[in-house]
Parts: sequence; C-alpha cells; structure tokens
Amino acid sequence: MMRVSTKGRYALRMMIDLARTEEGLPVALRDIAHRQQIPIKYTENIMALLLRAGMVQSTRGKSGGYRLLKEPREYVVYDIIAAAEGNLAPVQCLDKNAPECPMQHKCATLPIWQGLDEAVRSYLSRYTLEDLSGQDKEAGPCQGESK
Repeated sequence: MMRVSTKGRYALRMMIDLARTEEGLPVALRDIAHRQQIPIKYTENIMALLLRAGMVQSTRGKSGGYRLLKEPREYVVYDIIAAAEGNLAPVQCLDKNAPECPMQHKCATLPIWQGLDEAVRSYLSRYTLEDLSGQDKEAGPCQGESK
C-alpha cells in the first residue's frame, strides 16, 4: 500500500502553520513544533528539507524564524509532500533518478503504475496551501493522525 510517511504529513502541517501566520513575519520553529505537536528535532529536519527545496526562508536572530517565500496559493500539496518525501512514485522504475528499466518496452504493468502516479500527482496538485490554511485558524494536528 502506498503511504505518505510521517515526514510528509508533518511537512504539510508545518507549511499550513506558516501560511496561517501574519504575512511576512518569521515564525520560530519551536512555536510551530508546539502548535503542531511535532518533536522539535523532527521539525528541524523537515524544515531543512523545505528550506533546501526553496519553499521557505530562514531569518536568524532574536526575532528570527521561518516564513514562506511565496503566497500560499502558489504552493501545491504535491510539491510540499514531494519535498519532504523525496519521491512519491508508486514503483521504483518511475523514480526520476532510477536507471532505465530493461523491461520498460515490454512491461505489461507499466501503464498501471504510470496511471497511478499521474492520478496521485493530479489529485495532490489540485490543493494549495491557501485552500488548506483557509480552514479553522486554530486547528492543530488532525485527531486521527498518529505521530
């Protein structure tokens, strides 16, 4: 079964948290960790991935923290999860960095995996941070989501 890991789910929650803050103001990582009930060490690791992906900007200093680089409407869920997960392809042969499969031209299952990959990409690309952050501003972590 294909699953988005905790890292991907937490990355999305952290980005929603940033989208809900006053525009342009940096947010301390400990505040995000506290509100989202994510261990601080895990938040640091995920934020490093988001920073590397060019999704957030960090500001050092006493009033430093993290902020979005673009408007919430410009971030799609697929890109956020992919930044954290590294790869969302349902099978290894569809991974961008995978070597070309010698069975590719005669693989009867390849169209199924390509279709699944496109369906996931298409579905997750329909939603933006603006869509998700417009919900209840006080919402914390999902009750059904396990840590």
